[in-house]
Amino acid sequence: MSKLVPPHGSPELKPLLLDEQARRDEIKRAESLKKVPMTSRETGDMIMMGIGAFTPLDGFMGKEDWQGCCDHFALPSKKNLFWPVPITLSTTEDLAKSLAIGEEVALWDTETESLIGTMKVSEKYTINKEHECKQVFKTVDPAHPGVQKVMEQGPVNLAGPVKVVSESFFPTEFEGIYQTPAQARKRFEERNWSTVAALQLRNPMHNSHAYLAWIAIEVCDGVYVHQLLGKLKPGDIPADVRVRAIDALVNKYFRKDRVIQGGYPMEMRYAGPREALLHAVFRQNYGCSHLIVGRDHAGVGDYYGPFEAQTIFHEVPAGALAIQPLCMDWTFYCYECGSMASMKTCPHESKAVIDENGNYKGGARLLLSGTMLRKLMSEGKPVPSEFSRPEVIAILKEYYDKLEQKVEVKLHRGATGHAA
Repeated sequence: MSKLVPPHGSPELKPLLLDEQARRDEIKRAESLKKVPMTSRETGDMIMMGIGAFTPLDGFMGKEDWQGCCDHFALPSKKNLFWPVPITLSTTEDLAKSLAIGEEVALWDTETESLIGTMKVSEKYTINKEHECKQVFKTVDPAHPGVQKVMEQGPVNLAGPVKVVSESFFPTEFEGIYQTPAQARKRFEERNWSTVAALQLRNPMHNSHAYLAWIAIEVCDGVYVHQLLGKLKPGDIPADVRVRAIDALVNKYFRKDRVIQGGYPMEMRYAGPREALLHAVFRQNYGCSHLIVGRDHAGVGDYYGPFEAQTIFHEVPAGALAIQPLCMDWTFYCYECGSMASMKTCPHESKAVIDENGNYKGGARLLLSGTMLRKLMSEGKPVPSEFSRPEVIAILKEYYDKLEQKVEVKLHRGATGHAA
């Protein structure tokens, strides 16, 4: 009997990826089916269903579930199961008109030109895109990367159960990091862990991340450093570089028996509070009992308050999730304390001053953020040693030195330290 938390809404994982013989048969059968192209976001969502990370979903959502998810965090088709973010597939009006209810279609990833699986069309429907954006992202600003994705999607949604035949390039390109929930659970059980804290990462691991992970290890059996391998917005650091940087820090500064690294194929939505809830749902499927939720979790720009991703967990109905948030305050390096600290522990309130050469000029608190790290590196400016380990900085410097075209990194209020 496993000591890990159960999967979300199900006594066991429900992976939709077919086994080898069934997969070969389905790939052959798909040759005669109409092709429905998928965006990178939809492809990532389908692979998440394939590996069981989106247990207990059996396919892309119909209109009733889309509405329930947007408005009430609930799926009517599954006895109002808690679910915070719509998982949908869109297409053009012309292609939608050509499809009959009950017809099976082949789902293709447009970026890799590869078959990901098949779906039996159970419903065709339109949605109010602005309503989804207001509910999920709390904004309809087209500059928000998640809003932009929704507004650019096709006008008609297709719903239905899916069969997954491919995990795309993730198992080969990220061998050793990419994991299914079943694989992660097996590793946790081999170490006899019952409490596991997930650390969500889309940036290289700087000292604040490491500090949060060390705190989590003090209260749980271990920490699962779980990084996103899917597509990011321009200016973010690509997954292959991030994997190397995280490896460098974890391998040298963590006890190997207390940390496991993993990666998942989903694309970032930058939905802040709502995405934090989705992160909790699928981390529960991975076997994690806790999700570390720090400042501006899954946020972008100034669309969300620094701790909205923590307070939204108060809206989760009792018993809806087995996983619990491990809420962390602002963390920073304090020159007066001479160590990493947080708002709850440090009495020194002045902001640290760093000159253009990266030298300390006075003050106490040096706020660390992934955005600030990317900005310093992209502009070729020195990074204070308190910000991140030299092994990490060396890998990032190599990446930025090779970039021919650099994206301007804009600082939001959290990254500038206004709240500290």
